[in-house]
Formats: sequence, structure tokens, C-alpha cells
Amino acid sequence: MNLKPTKPLSGFIELLPIQQRCFDECARRMQNVLKIAGFTHLDLPAIERAEVLTDKDNWDEIETQMFMFQKGETKMGLRYDGTVGLARYVSGNMSNLTFPFRAYQFARNYRGERPQRGRYREFYQIDLDVLGQCALSENYDAEIVAVLSKAYESIQNFVGPTKIRVGNRRFWNAMFEYLELNEKQSRSSFILIDKKDKLDDFIGALSEEIGKEKADSINKVFIDGYSSFRNKSINLDSAISDLDNFMLQLSAMGINNAEIDLGIMRGHAYYTGIVFEFFLTKFPELGAVGGGGRYEDLVSKFSKTKIIGVGAAVGFSRLMVALMDDNKIDLSGFEQPISVSVLIMGQDQVVYSMSVLAALRDAEITAIPYLDTDKKFKNQIEFSDKIKSKFSIIIGEDEVKNQILAVKNMKTGDQQNLSLSCAIEMLKIAK
Repeated sequence: MNLKPTKPLSGFIELLPIQQRCFDECARRMQNVLKIAGFTHLDLPAIERAEVLTDKDNWDEIETQMFMFQKGETKMGLRYDGTVGLARYVSGNMSNLTFPFRAYQFARNYRGERPQRGRYREFYQIDLDVLGQCALSENYDAEIVAVLSKAYESIQNFVGPTKIRVGNRRFWNAMFEYLELNEKQSRSSFILIDKKDKLDDFIGALSEEIGKEKADSINKVFIDGYSSFRNKSINLDSAISDLDNFMLQLSAMGINNAEIDLGIMRGHAYYTGIVFEFFLTKFPELGAVGGGGRYEDLVSKFSKTKIIGVGAAVGFSRLMVALMDDNKIDLSGFEQPISVSVLIMGQDQVVYSMSVLAALRDAEITAIPYLDTDKKFKNQIEFSDKIKSKFSIIIGEDEVKNQILAVKNMKTGDQQNLSLSCAIEMLKIAK
């Protein structure tokens, strides 16, 4: 009989226990920041109707990156991000939600794209959004960036500090209006600005689309700064004031790692105002590890009510797995998750040992029993050592008879006899 493969499918992630513990702790910390900021956790279905996920009617031409399937007459697909499900949820529950509505998701998403470093077919993503009906103050733009910055700060001892780069789609709309660019020229300019750092001749490429004089004006933004275009037009002045006010608000919230970079563009057809991206200062090779911005067309295919929002997404799996794969995260703090192992010297001692185990867990002490009572003491103590248990509680005939516990410090080798209550107090201190 041929053995079946043990490796997961390409593009699907499996972590070792020590990696998983770090992954879970970082996820817990970031989510705790979001909860403190009043974001409601949404756990939405992983499967949506095909018509929800795509606007295409022809089943054979649906985007190849989606995992699509059919059950009976119903065509379905796995979610590829958190936005579509959120749009459906908000539209269907509008009368039961209080706006501005703030929510976050920490969920697996699925994309059938070609797996490569940092890109997976199944991955965790954190999405956070603030949504308003018909209107949403731009003050929320700064708040969501500040909240996400604090979330990254909560895992800074693992991934290092971040830098935030901020752009503004409204500034460029005003700039293109000032330069009298048509729609085609504006879109071409958006795309070229987005690719600016990757182009050998940005000015040359831009000049071909809009002419040398106007290309030089756009490049002046990157040389002299956005404020150099003050008093050029009412819309430019408004966008410049928005950027200045945004930075003041971030500073007021204790965020001092942000800078204006109008080369940050993000989705051309999606965002309408402030856009932002987060980068790890110690690992710039990873590129953006999170980002988002303001949008105004979230629920249009589900509801006639206009929903405006500002949101962000963190590619959590990409961030954590890439750093762990390169041994860039110190995992030593996750080697000893077990406080105590309970070693049982014979079957007659199992009942007493079980009561000890229950008491330890009631006291929130992480405890693992070794229940193969036919094994020799050597095997049991080796097990305790392999799982890096800080202490071992050894229970034999004398311990049961005298209602005591033999507690061994696995680091020093010291051993002492204690009552259950004294052992619990000592183990709590040692945590």
C-alpha cells in the first residue's frame, strides 16, 4: 500500500507548535487593541453565493483566483477578502446597526492564485472598518490609522517598529484638475505615480502621457512637497489642509511614525481620499504589510443606501510566516508553555492524580498529565523534559498515602514535598 502525502497542498500553511504559539499570541495582542478601541468582532461565513463574490454572469469566466464550486443548484465560493462579506452583512442588517459602525474581522481567506513567497492560497487577514450612512467624518481616517499603528506596536517586540506612509487621492484629483488633464490622462498618471519607484524614467513615461511641462509639475510634488502647491486652486488648498490636519490628529493620538508620501496610491477604482500603507522598518524587503484608506462605494450592489467608510487590512499570515520562515522572530519565549507535568507512577495513583490535575487547571496553571502509567519513571521524566515543562509533579504510592506532591524544578533539579495548596501557590508565583 502506497503511503499518502504528508505535506499540505501548495499555498496552504502549517506551523510548528512553537511558531503557532507565537502566531496566536500576536493575533491576540492585535485583536485586543482593536477591542479596546471599540471595534466589534465579526465572524462571517467563509462561503458566499457566487453572485455575491462576483458581478460576472458567465460561470466559466469567473475570476480564476476564486475557489468556486456548486452544490445542487447553488453556485458558491470561498471568500477572498473581508470586504465583500462585510458589504453584504451591513446591507442586510442596516436597521439593526448603529452608525458610525466599527467592526473588525480576523479570518481565513482563500485565493486560487499561484503560490509564491508571501502569497498563499489560504491565509489569515485582519480587516477593520468604520462605516457611516451617507456621510462619515474624515476625522475617522486618522483614528483608524492610529488604532492600526497601536495594533502593530503591540507586537513590536516580535516584528520591530513600523513606518506609515500616507497618500491622498483627493490631492491628486485636485492636481489633475488644476493641470487640466482629461480622464484618460488622469488614469494613466495615477498608474505611473503608483509605479514611480519601479520605473527607470518616471518623468519620461509621464511626459509621453501628459507632456513635459505637466509631468514636471507632478514631479515637483515629490521634490518640493505638497505644500508648494498652496494657493493654486480651491480644491488643492482643501486637499493640502486635509493632509495637514490629518498629520496633526495623528500626532495628537501619539502616532509619530507617519509621513506624507503622495506616491502611495493603492486601488485606483476603490479609494477616494486618504490612503496609507504600513512598512516594517527592520524588514523593508517585505514591502507593505498592511494598508487601506477611505472608500465610498461599499454596498452599492446590495443596497441603495450610500455607505462611506474608511478601512484597513493586515496580511497577518504573510507578515508572520515570512518572518518566522527567515528566523527573524525570536521564538525562545514560546518554548515553555507548560507550567507543570503530572507524572503518575502507577494505575492506582490515577484517581488522586486526576484530582490534582483538576485543581491545577482550576487555578489556571497549565498542566499536562502523563497517563501511560505502565511507563518507567525515566520515560516520564524525559517526556516532561521534552515538552519543556518548568516543573514536574511526581505522584507515587507515598504521595497518595500522605496526600502530598513531589514537585521537581526541571531547571535546577531541586525537589520538595508540598501540599496541593502550597504547590499551587508556588506554581502561580513561578508562572
